Amino acid sequence: MPSECTTADRAPTPLPSPAAPLAHAAPVSSWRTLLELAVLGAIWGGSFLFMRVAAADFGPLPLVEVRLSLGALILLPFLWQARAQFSLRLWLMIAGIATINSVVPFALFAWGAERAPAGIGAISNAMTVMFTALVAFIFYGARISGRRMLGLAAGFAGVVFLASGRVAGASVWPAALAGTTAALLYGIGINLVRRHLTSYPPVAIAAATLVSGSLVLAPLAVYSWPSHAIAAASWGSAALLGVLCTGIAFVFYYRLIARIGAMRASTVTYLIPFFGVIWAWLILGEPLTLTMGVAGALILTGVALSQQRPA
Repeated sequence: MPSECTTADRAPTPLPSPAAPLAHAAPVSSWRTLLELAVLGAIWGGSFLFMRVAAADFGPLPLVEVRLSLGALILLPFLWQARAQFSLRLWLMIAGIATINSVVPFALFAWGAERAPAGIGAISNAMTVMFTALVAFIFYGARISGRRMLGLAAGFAGVVFLASGRVAGASVWPAALAGTTAALLYGIGINLVRRHLTSYPPVAIAAATLVSGSLVLAPLAVYSWPSHAIAAASWGSAALLGVLCTGIAFVFYYRLIARIGAMRASTVTYLIPFFGVIWAWLILGEPLTLTMGVAGALILTGVALSQQRPA
């Protein structure tokens, strides 16, 4: 899920090929963009499914360690290319930001996945957009319009409504609170990245964040590593969580940003809760509740209002 930030400008629009009629260039590009956003949303929505499957076997911290380490391996070539730009001071800064922006949020989502359906975490994750705007307003003096304030109110109402729900007679508020706290930390982390790290290659920064996070978490992960045998399904889910949902998805995301711009690429946020809930329903048979539907609608309405810019 998007937890890194980039200020990459929109890539220049390529001139149409002389062999391709101009009238058909835009629809092809539009369909390609929609398809890529849908694929990315499906991948990141699937991360909540994989956490749900693997968290009980691994425990939150070991699972996050596997996720960070495998994701870092995928992105390592990008970090290697930019290695000359990374001083010791920069590495220390990245380690601190990684703790806020990856280690703790990933652990909170994994903790919540042990206790509630995957859709709860996926819906809570959508609050990241609103928390990013709120943190920028409170700490960095960013302007916040009345429309965005209304979006924040709708989002928070959705979280409260989500936390009030029950699944199979059990309360889901601990998982909803964990997911909302993770989204808040994402919002803080994104603002820190914007303020301190935007002059560096974004994929290299993402790689360094995963490497740093895995090193920070390693002692606790080793200490809490389960003594029982871990099921093959859990290992497979952990591998997909690290390789596909973290490493490959980040590369895909940043390439999409380079082609269509950060603002349009960020609309993938709308798709993650949908796919998170649908995958859990289709594959795990987890229920779709009215509370989840209403809460998701409120939060996504808040996201939509928060992302609109004044004319």
